[in-house]
Amino acid sequence: MDEALVLLGILLLGIIIGVVIAVWLLRNRQEADHGALRGEIGETFAARNEIERTRIVRAYESQIQTLEAQHRAELTHARRSSVNQSRAVLKGKMAEQVAPLLPGFAYWPADARFMGDPIDYIVFDGYSACKDNKTDGQEIEIVILDIKHGKSVLTREQRRIADAVMAGRVRFEVVRVYADGTVRSRTWRAHTTQEPLNPEEDLNEEYNPGY
Repeated sequence: MDEALVLLGILLLGIIIGVVIAVWLLRNRQEADHGALRGEIGETFAARNEIERTRIVRAYESQIQTLEAQHRAELTHARRSSVNQSRAVLKGKMAEQVAPLLPGFAYWPADARFMGDPIDYIVFDGYSACKDNKTDGQEIEIVILDIKHGKSVLTREQRRIADAVMAGRVRFEVVRVYADGTVRSRTWRAHTTQEPLNPEEDLNEEYNPGY
C-alpha cells in the first residue's frame, strides 16, 4: 500500500513536471513565433517604407528636373528676348541720333537739338538761316519732334505733350537770377498784343517780344 502511494506520488510528480516543461516549451515557442512575426512585420513595414521613400524621392527628383529644364528654357528665352530687345532699343537709339542726317529729314540738321526724353528733338526751323543770313527771324518755327522706329507709337506722356502744343500751352520764358539771390522771369506767350516790359516793371507779367 505504501509502495503504491509512493509510486502514485512519483507518477503525479512526473506528470506535473512534464506539464510544466510542456507549458514552458509552448510559451517559448509562442514567444519565438511572436518575435519572428514581429520581425517579419517590421521587415515588411521597412521594405514598404523604403519603397515609398524611393518613390517619393524619384517623384521629387523628376519634379526638380522638370523645373530645372523649365528654368533653363525660360532663362534662354529671357536672354534671347533681352538681346532682341536690346538690339531693338539700340536700333531705335541709333535711328534717333542719325535721323537728321538721313535723306528725307525735313529740317536743317543744325537746327535740330537732341533731347532724348521725353521727346527726341526740338527743331528751331529757320534758326541757322536767321543766324547766318542776319534775317529778322520771322521764318523761325519751333517744332517738337520725336523719332519712331518701325511700328513704335507715341507714349501716353508724349501724347499729352502734343495735346499741350495743340491747346497753345506753350511759352518762352527768361528767368533772371540777381546778385541778391532773387529770381524774376519774363514770359512770351502766343497771340499776345502787349508791349515789351521795361526793366523796372514786374517781370512776371506777360509781354510781346517786340524789342
